[in-house]
Amino acid sequence: MSAGFRTVREERKMRSAKNVGLCVLLLLCLGVLSCSGSLFRNYGQILPGGEVTRDLERGVFHPELRYYTSGSDLYPNALIGLQRDYRLDPAALWKEIAMTPEKLREVVGFMKTKAFEYGQFPYEFELLDRGGKKIGFWYSLLSARTFLRFEEDGTVLLPTPDLDTYEKLEPEKEKD
Repeated sequence: MSAGFRTVREERKMRSAKNVGLCVLLLLCLGVLSCSGSLFRNYGQILPGGEVTRDLERGVFHPELRYYTSGSDLYPNALIGLQRDYRLDPAALWKEIAMTPEKLREVVGFMKTKAFEYGQFPYEFELLDRGGKKIGFWYSLLSARTFLRFEEDGTVLLPTPDLDTYEKLEPEKEKD
């Protein structure tokens, strides 16, 4: 009978140790979450949008924006418009374009054509600063991913998508 009593006691100790472990894990998670605000304070947001897509397709360009492309000149991987009072990090591989309505229709048309070859569609996303103010747009395939960070010197870090954005969509060639 005492052997059975010891087993119950040991089980209680084991449960108690598990509870302590879970409490420590919970406290650790809460600590990380409380610090995450300071870790991500320099990051903006990239959210789905739709206001600009019609303008892009019609060639309506906004002179308050600077326009940039990434990737091929003929079939860009992404197109962005960024308010003129923001500076892109010069280390990024964006190419600034002197935009006109004709050029905008051409760029968007080529991007759509390339995307359709793979059964895809380009989408527009809003670029928001840390306070949630719209500072521009991003236009690309959904698979072309990036992030938006504001550097201490005032530049905006917006890495270009992978240069092989379209190639990643190609079906794997059958092996002989």
